[in-house]
Amino acid sequence: MKFLPVLALLLAAPASAQVAPPPPPLSLEHRMLLRCSAAFALVARWQQAGIAEFVQYPPLDERGREFFVRASAKVMDEAKLDREAIQAALVVEAQSLLPPGAVAAIMPACLSALEASEQ
Repeated sequence: MKFLPVLALLLAAPASAQVAPPPPPLSLEHRMLLRCSAAFALVARWQQAGIAEFVQYPPLDERGREFFVRASAKVMDEAKLDREAIQAALVVEAQSLLPPGAVAAIMPACLSALEASEQ
């Protein structure tokens, strides 16, 4: 599964113009994995664009991509989801992170999860 292209559609149109299918029911752990995956993809994209607010975080292109791939595979396997269902869930999570301050609020927990996944 690609890292940034999965969310490229999300960033291409205004949030009000997008309608994502409802996400499948997921456990709290699975939702957090997907939420952090979406946050890392968004932050990596915004870091590449040079947006100062997101440059403060560690570079997430490579590390975030690895987390994204592993987390997506884990959720797909454990929740028995296909690619379309996982992508729909990722889009819903990414959309929830678009309001100002939403990414900043979740990044401490996500960065902790990233560090834990690398050990």
